[in-house]
Amino acid sequence: MSTTAELLKGAAELFPGEVVTSAHVRHFDLPLGAGRFALITLDNGHDHTKPTTLGPQSLANIDAAIDRVEKEAAASEIVGVGVTGKPFIFAVGADLKGVELLKRHEDALAIGKGGHDVFKRLSQLAVPTFAYYNGAAMGGGVEVGLHCAYRTVSAALPAFSLPEVFLGLVPGWGGCTLLPNLIGAEKAVSVIIENSLNQNKQLKGHQVYELGIADAIFEGADFLEQSLIWTASVLRGEIVVERPVIDRGEAWDQAVAKGRLIADSKVHGAAPAAYRALDIIAAAKDGDLQKGYDAEDKALADLIMGGELRSGIYAFNLVQKRGKRPAGAPDKSLARPVTKVGVVGAGLMASQLALLFLRRLEVPVVLTDIDQERVDKGVGYVHAEIDKLLGKGRISQDKANRFKALVSGVLDKAEGFADADFVIEAVFEEMGVKQQVFAEIEAVAPAHAILATNTSSLSVSEMASKLKNPERVVGFHFFNPVAVLPLLEIVRGERTDDASLATAFGVAKKLKKTAVLVKDAPAFVVNRILTRFMGEIQNVIDEGTPVEVAERAVEPLGLPMSPLVLLELVGPAIGLHVSETLNKAFPDRFTVSPNLKKVVGAGKRGFYVYSAETAKPELDPEVAALLEQGDTVLTEEQVRARVLDAVAQEIGLMLDEGVVAEAQDIDLCLITGAGWPFHLGGITPYLDREGVSERVNGKRFLEPGVASVPA
Repeated sequence: MSTTAELLKGAAELFPGEVVTSAHVRHFDLPLGAGRFALITLDNGHDHTKPTTLGPQSLANIDAAIDRVEKEAAASEIVGVGVTGKPFIFAVGADLKGVELLKRHEDALAIGKGGHDVFKRLSQLAVPTFAYYNGAAMGGGVEVGLHCAYRTVSAALPAFSLPEVFLGLVPGWGGCTLLPNLIGAEKAVSVIIENSLNQNKQLKGHQVYELGIADAIFEGADFLEQSLIWTASVLRGEIVVERPVIDRGEAWDQAVAKGRLIADSKVHGAAPAAYRALDIIAAAKDGDLQKGYDAEDKALADLIMGGELRSGIYAFNLVQKRGKRPAGAPDKSLARPVTKVGVVGAGLMASQLALLFLRRLEVPVVLTDIDQERVDKGVGYVHAEIDKLLGKGRISQDKANRFKALVSGVLDKAEGFADADFVIEAVFEEMGVKQQVFAEIEAVAPAHAILATNTSSLSVSEMASKLKNPERVVGFHFFNPVAVLPLLEIVRGERTDDASLATAFGVAKKLKKTAVLVKDAPAFVVNRILTRFMGEIQNVIDEGTPVEVAERAVEPLGLPMSPLVLLELVGPAIGLHVSETLNKAFPDRFTVSPNLKKVVGAGKRGFYVYSAETAKPELDPEVAALLEQGDTVLTEEQVRARVLDAVAQEIGLMLDEGVVAEAQDIDLCLITGAGWPFHLGGITPYLDREGVSERVNGKRFLEPGVASVPA
């Protein structure tokens, strides 16, 4: 048994739940008389929807397949070797279910070395090797292909990425070393760092080709056949693949420096993965591949044993599993069909909702408002967005015409909602206004129609309290921008029945939203936590801490934006309204900042103005003049501790109140509704890891081994 085989056999014992990928070898004669060819196909079963992953046993199977073709190549029985995947899926990387179970650094190191040892053999074969990216390729799947001499890609490929940095790892089976040596440091930094930190942005097939990762691109329908014809031409010398010379001078260093700026802007030094990846890319400049592989092994092992990766895997599983099977959702068989949607309001939020329902449900959508001008503006917004989709080639002319025909606007609710199955309001955030709107809808909508509210903080139960049928009212709280943020907080009022709730969850699924069941409690989940978080920042500013100190204090969390920039995005007036709502509910913990009141009263859109030269935020002099501060000045460390303690306390209270089922739902909400980073795991793993949970609440939020190294 080879050293690699022994290594993988030992590692396989640590992955008891691995979905094993086989590596089948087929032989056939290439077109054009190019000779006998061996094709290795990666496959983990007959279910073509199940991603092909790579654990120790899977790597051992690939290793055994390479043993076979290596002997054939040495005996001149074949002229080349190809690697492809099962229909629609090439391979999506390491088996993370096993990685999160590893307890020892040496076991983690073995996983890195095992992958390198197997994949390197492809580049060392005596015949040319080819990777055929026929479907989704991520992480280790991408890296298999990078070890081959040539690559083709399907034009229909939907997703291609090196997502490791997003999860708290580095591309550790050759990605950090081989990719910059193939396409140059600048493009490699874009794929490995920028795309990963941009919410794990995926590449399409044509982008993979344009970047130079693939040498040829073919249509999906006959991708493998065309790839083999191309392969035959390469082997016969009729096609010569020419790649640009890599700039190993100043351009390489500038690319790495740019990557560090990107990492700083996204994680502010709080998460090590991006910086470890950039160190390896920087060292790859001299082309010493083995040195790069060794550095990848060490970085991979270090990060596997760190909290960032465990939190990243935890967050990934929340989004991919819990987010698709919402805790507490009623039996979906109770859901009623929705064949027409009504939207009350025609402002920006209402218009965004109308567009979303139209695109996802493809049913008639009707908007209403208080005057024709507003109605026309709302319908016009939807039409303009449809035209944009058409212009980008994302929908056909026929679909654009159909969508425009499906959306309409009326002043008379009776005319618009008489046959609607689902009506959602997006009007001014004031209880009396919303109660009046619901009374008007109930009078004209069918008895089975769901009445949904997009309220961000008001009580759904109180909103429904004056209706004859309050059981059909649900909270349906979207996050702005509606088309971007996946979260949908579904709020069950005191009298909401199961059928209405099931219908709401059914609609959420069709909208492709991550739905979380939330108790009818003030501000629900995301806004309650963010308001407590922001409230402490505002408190320390009011007390005397400089604005820039308060802002810098939370940079180590690596949040997508600073608190006051977030306030500007939300809108100071909305932030003030939510803080006032929560102050009424919980006056001992939620304050109303007098300085925020002044900013809103002055009509300011935020605390900052932006330099035309740098586009960086600078404290608005007019806002600075408004601020009245005390003389208590805290350090960044003191501010951070105070903010984290407040958040930990609030989450503990929310869980005690049953606002959501578990801490996992808190994290899922923050990740999908507020863009909090995967490396935090949302927030509770970070609070556990930093000891804040036990300091404030006397216990961890999660069991040891969940989003942390097993004991």
